[in-house]
Amino acid sequence: MADTKREIERKYELPESLDGPQAGDRTWLADLTQVKAVSAVVHQGVSELDAVYYDTADLRLTADSRTLRRRTGGADAGWHLKFPVSTGIRDEIQAPLAETVPPELSALLRSRIRRAELIPVVRLRTARDVTHLLDADGALLAEVSVDAVRAVRLTAHPATASWTEVEVELADDGDPAFLDAVEKKLRKAGLRPAAAASKLARALAETAPEGADGPQPGETVPTPPDTVPVPDSVPAPATAGDHVLAYLRTQADVIVAQDPAVRRDLPDSVHQLRVATRRMRSAFRTYRQILDRSVTDPIAEELKWLAGELGIDRDHEVLDERLGARLDAVPETLLLGPVRARLRMWSVAQRAGSRSSTLAVLDSERYLSLLDTLDALLADPPLRPAAAGPPGKVLPRAVLKDYDRLAGRVAHALALAPGEERDVALHNARKAAKRARYAAEAVRPALGKPAQRLAKRMKAVQTVLGDHQDSVVARDALRSLAIQAHAAGESAFTWGLLYGREEAQADRREKELPEVWAKASARKWRAALTR
Repeated sequence: MADTKREIERKYELPESLDGPQAGDRTWLADLTQVKAVSAVVHQGVSELDAVYYDTADLRLTADSRTLRRRTGGADAGWHLKFPVSTGIRDEIQAPLAETVPPELSALLRSRIRRAELIPVVRLRTARDVTHLLDADGALLAEVSVDAVRAVRLTAHPATASWTEVEVELADDGDPAFLDAVEKKLRKAGLRPAAAASKLARALAETAPEGADGPQPGETVPTPPDTVPVPDSVPAPATAGDHVLAYLRTQADVIVAQDPAVRRDLPDSVHQLRVATRRMRSAFRTYRQILDRSVTDPIAEELKWLAGELGIDRDHEVLDERLGARLDAVPETLLLGPVRARLRMWSVAQRAGSRSSTLAVLDSERYLSLLDTLDALLADPPLRPAAAGPPGKVLPRAVLKDYDRLAGRVAHALALAPGEERDVALHNARKAAKRARYAAEAVRPALGKPAQRLAKRMKAVQTVLGDHQDSVVARDALRSLAIQAHAAGESAFTWGLLYGREEAQADRREKELPEVWAKASARKWRAALTR
């Protein structure tokens, strides 16, 4: 079973005066007692670490700032997989020592490596000299390690390198500001922040074959364009097609990045992945004058399948939160019967098996084929003649067409009498509002503030219509709960009360819609986008 910990650390290079034969001299550490909150600097001894780093032959993990290693020695021997969170902060997922990559770790890398084999690329042997920084109570504030590293490249053209570096890792639940105070002292001693983001990056750079265009310290490793797209290698958008493709690349990157987050069950990860699929599908439809639909329509269907499969758990989660919040707002005197227990049982029954179903989808061949198809589309996009046109002329027409589509649906819905038919029409208007919003967001880099303001107005319309639709779904669930309660001999009063409140909420939203829609004046946006 894998465990996860948040790692907050900073790396430093020793000055020449302390490197080489003098690398074991720790006298400069004594100055750290002058750092606020540090009462003692306690030497812990030296440990020998032996780590083999794994990657694909074209170094896809390194390009994505991921590291996978098998390490022996030290207190945390085993397999370690690290995901970047932000500068100097990583999530480290640990699994027990084994001869091969643990399945739970390889699954977290599947969206990046696909079917490629993970092979040993670098071996690092490190003599780690550890010192603890303690507060007045003897509690650990941070761990300072002086690492003497010996690197061996294990792939073609083997080479070696060695260096000494310093790591300062914050104790669990520590204040990151403490590292700023430590860094100030280290800089006075002559240490400087490391140029390379990790030991692996430095090892790859320093053992690269002579004359090769390998990575340099602090840089990522480029990968072939037919395997994993690298956004930094794409020229700045110039044409209408460039802007649409840049947007699609961003969504494809989100899907790949959110895959391991979904597998780790991180908050909002399923939602973010689904939104990326929806944005891609919306872009395919909106910008059909730029991309050939005979190619994008089948891909859109696969994206729809993926969003639908992943949406089961997410939709239940959203509904649970809504019903739970509604129940919490009811006075205790009006909670008749075991309503909370009934809601919990209903929720468990609704979500049973959804987690395993989600993981099965991400492990499926159909999903991997979809990721490959997206890569192929972006590597060789099916551009139509309009793609070569100027953004200011081509893109506004597509955005305003989606806006006009939304306007028609809103007018149709508002003309209907309250009831089921109107609810369906408002739901269709909601989907059109979402598409218009995504269309405006996609071209914001090209069209600037007018597109940004339009996206904001469309989001407001989408919010009103979305809450209305959530109320429709909630009422269906409440009716089901009332029927179950009645059949079990329980009072259905509370469920009826909540049903009535949801009905009133939907009515309020319907009354808000004309005002919200009026703020999204077509005349204003049309003039701003096309000037």
